[in-house]
Order: sequence, then C-alpha cells, then structure tokens
Amino acid sequence: MIVCVAVVGHQNNPLYLQSFTEADDALKLHHIIHCSLDVIDERINNPKKSGPTLNEAFLGLLYPTENYKVYGYLTNTKVKFIMVTTDLDVKDADVRTFFRRFHAAYVDAVSNPFHVPGKKITSKAFAQRVSSIVKSFGSAATT
Repeated sequence: MIVCVAVVGHQNNPLYLQSFTEADDALKLHHIIHCSLDVIDERINNPKKSGPTLNEAFLGLLYPTENYKVYGYLTNTKVKFIMVTTDLDVKDADVRTFFRRFHAAYVDAVSNPFHVPGKKITSKAFAQRVSSIVKSFGSAATT
C-alpha cells in the first residue's frame, strides 16, 4: 500500500507531497521523504557504489525503515519522485510502472502554460490523477 508520494525539485525544493494516511503520520512521512533526499544525492554522486547509472531513471529501493520502504525515481531534469509504501513484497516492475505513470502525470501538470516552473504544483487535476494512480496500485486510504 502506498502511503505517501512526493515530487522534489532539482534544488531539493518540495514541489508536491501527498500522503494517504491519517494526519498523525503526515509529519513522520515528511521526515522520511526529507531523509530520502540524502540517499538520492549519494546515489547520484556515487553511481558505482549504488548500481544504477545516471542514465537510469529508476533508483530502486532507497532504504527500508521499520514500517515502510522508500523508492526513488530521478528525471533527466533532476526532479525526484519518491514513493513510501508499507508493502514488504513489492516487485520492481510494479514500482517502475507506478513511477512511469506518476512521471507522465507530472509532465502533463508542468506543461500547463499557467504553471510556473520550480513552484509547487497546486493543480487539482494533478492531485486527482495521482490519487487514481495510487489507488490502482493500492493505498492505505482504501482500507
């Protein structure tokens, strides 16, 4: 179950964050997203140690915590997508598919002529599309 997704700009500025759990967990999820930025930066700066090359957008499992697993995806423009899930057995193929769909939704949102690049994404259509993508993979909100 996906409990949180985030889009983080190339300067580590939060562009979008949506959690799919109770409000009590929101602060903890914000902290997990923030901590994952260090792992992403380490993988980008040390590609030989982490496995994926800079040409590969899918960063895979960034790190597991006691209750969550955190996955990352990096675009060519250095925008980072982060997903936090409670599932212990998630297939990489499913996560890749999720990130491809999430990336497509992001591209559509920032292609809007009224969107200011580098600013938070406030589009309700984007939020609804992200919610439907998350629901198609299962979310904590549906249980």
